[in-house]
Amino acid sequence: MAGTDEEAVAAADDALYVLTAVLLTPAQFPSVLGDDYPEACAALGLAPMADGYGLVLGQDGAGARWTVVVDDVSLVAVAIASWDCGMEYDLSPDARTVVTALPGWPLALAVAAPGVPAPHDPDPETADGPLLTPPDTAVWGSALRRLGADEIARQWTLWRDQIENGAAGTTAGSGASSAREPGAGSAPEARTAHEPVPEPDDGSSAASGRKTTPPSHLGVRRVLAEARAYVDAPPPLGRVRSSFAPGDARTLRADGPGWSMVARTDDMAFVLLDEEPGEVLPVGRGPELPGLLQALDKLAVRPH
Repeated sequence: MAGTDEEAVAAADDALYVLTAVLLTPAQFPSVLGDDYPEACAALGLAPMADGYGLVLGQDGAGARWTVVVDDVSLVAVAIASWDCGMEYDLSPDARTVVTALPGWPLALAVAAPGVPAPHDPDPETADGPLLTPPDTAVWGSALRRLGADEIARQWTLWRDQIENGAAGTTAGSGASSAREPGAGSAPEARTAHEPVPEPDDGSSAASGRKTTPPSHLGVRRVLAEARAYVDAPPPLGRVRSSFAPGDARTLRADGPGWSMVARTDDMAFVLLDEEPGEVLPVGRGPELPGLLQALDKLAVRPH
């Protein structure tokens, strides 16, 4: 595990001005860092512990950026929930819960602590381990693809309405940052590449009187095939995640080499591909998607 040097921990812990915090657990992690939980941990040089971590991002008294990793996940979760509700919460992890202090930030923050110098890299002499820097989201790639999927999951109703109304030329760039991944970058401007998308039904074309057509896009077909393979050979933790959705539905997020998929178990799916810059590919519900989504939901990790 990187960054266990006591001097580095002391340097970051001395008058650390906390700016934000994020969870790094199998069910909730900054997806910009990787397609699954072990990959996100590896980006920070951490072992993928079963209970996960809390990441506290802040500045020391000299303004240097530090990421303090703690094993008190519940404390960080309470702080995040309080901030999301607009409540004040003094996040001050006990020194015994500090796993390590890493120089730099893994996410881009647009905020800074008042009364200290502007955010900057720590002195190399006090930093043990490589400097953390946010993934490059200036050009389309895996990090930006995952951020785009994050936005679709957060704004599902908006994206679903655009498909329902047959709208094209949609934009996904206005809401990529969230309270839990502040300043993590901007999602792409996305153009909708249409697949047949019937209205939600029980999965039977006969029941609705509509004809359903298998996806014609080769990339989408590859994604669906790889997602089906997860059912027989479960992928690394966090590769498939399930979260709450209205009614009895669940929001599913699945990722793989070069692709991300966001879906509702009672509705359709959206696919993003590394090889299709800025494209959001809707996948109609049809006769096969419902069963696949239900199977993925059974193996997905869920927030506690």
